[in-house]
Amino acid sequence: MEIRPTTDDELGVFVDTMHAAFGQFPETPVEGGGLWWSALETDRCLLALTADGRPVGTAAAYSFELTLPGQTLVPVSGVTAVGVLPSHRRQGVLNAMMRHQLAGLRARGEALSVLLCSEASIYGRFGYGPATYTQRLTVPRHRGSLAPPRAREAAGAAAPGPDNGSVEVRRRAECGEILEEVYDRYRRAQPGALSRPHRWWALRAGQPPISPAPRYVAVHRDAGGVPDGYASYSIESGTLTVDETIATDAAAFTALARFVLGHDLVSQVVFQHVPPGHPLRWQFADFRAGEVGGDMDWLWVRLLDVPRALTARGWFTDGELVLDVDDPFLGEHGRYLLTVRDSKADCVPTDREPDLSLDVRDLGSVYLGGTAPSTLVRAGHIRAHHPGAAALADTLFRADRPPHCLHWF
Repeated sequence: MEIRPTTDDELGVFVDTMHAAFGQFPETPVEGGGLWWSALETDRCLLALTADGRPVGTAAAYSFELTLPGQTLVPVSGVTAVGVLPSHRRQGVLNAMMRHQLAGLRARGEALSVLLCSEASIYGRFGYGPATYTQRLTVPRHRGSLAPPRAREAAGAAAPGPDNGSVEVRRRAECGEILEEVYDRYRRAQPGALSRPHRWWALRAGQPPISPAPRYVAVHRDAGGVPDGYASYSIESGTLTVDETIATDAAAFTALARFVLGHDLVSQVVFQHVPPGHPLRWQFADFRAGEVGGDMDWLWVRLLDVPRALTARGWFTDGELVLDVDDPFLGEHGRYLLTVRDSKADCVPTDREPDLSLDVRDLGSVYLGGTAPSTLVRAGHIRAHHPGAAALADTLFRADRPPHCLHWF
């Protein structure tokens, strides 16, 4: 079997093979893009070929930036389009492609790789762990009134204040530049968020609001008229579904939520991709107004270079932790001393006794601060070598704000 990059002339072969692996047929191409795979980077698409040259597997990667705790931006590969023809499954094709791809990502000098899982049971064995999570919030319109923020009324605490901005409704086709600019501002401050390169917007590649699917967009502008948030939505059979709500501050998010919850001729509002623990539920006058559903993992993270990855993110508590990290898929093992001082980390090999022993996939899960190490200790994934190790790890790995990823790839 041969695994090699796809040539420009073979993009159609790659797309056909990928779809065949999932039992699907490619959509009809449209002028100017508009297909979810329009933004594939041909030189980062891999084909697995039999000895007689038949394509039987695919794997690809996008070039993104990932925002880490502390608002650090790092390049990452977004792994996608991984599939093997049904006739060649369980013959080592997937393992071979993943090894080949991981070696290539390291050769690019990247310390991290990310992906979204079609099946959660597949990618843990390749070293990926779930690191961000998402939920769906369904709100009956007649119960969706928002209460005033008590903290501000009582003590002037930080909370969404009176909105001095405005909301305007546009068609998706009319506001592409606004969406691109607002999303880029948002993702630079949000841990776990991925960049959306300009070519994605230009090619309309992905899901709404990037794709050309018809949508209305509520655009929020601050008091100075500068766009600082948007909500992309559609209405069908009395249900208003918000694809995504992007806001650069709490006041803009609240204003957009109030707008969609007050839409006429709507019986319920569904907010897609709400991060767990989001304050919106606490803003309802009726706490039970929002029904949580669709709770699932989203972004999975894989560390390719443990010291570089750990020193790249921001840290918020001083301390030391010895991590004994096993990487069974690549046959690697390392023990590292993580030392955090004044928000910066140093990570070096050590022979000191470990505080925690863990698989690289579990390190990926805790890396962004969205999964507490103590949770994985209790689950039997991480071994704590002394009573205080889990609590120390929880304190060190916490993020400045919960990680969340909206981008689909």
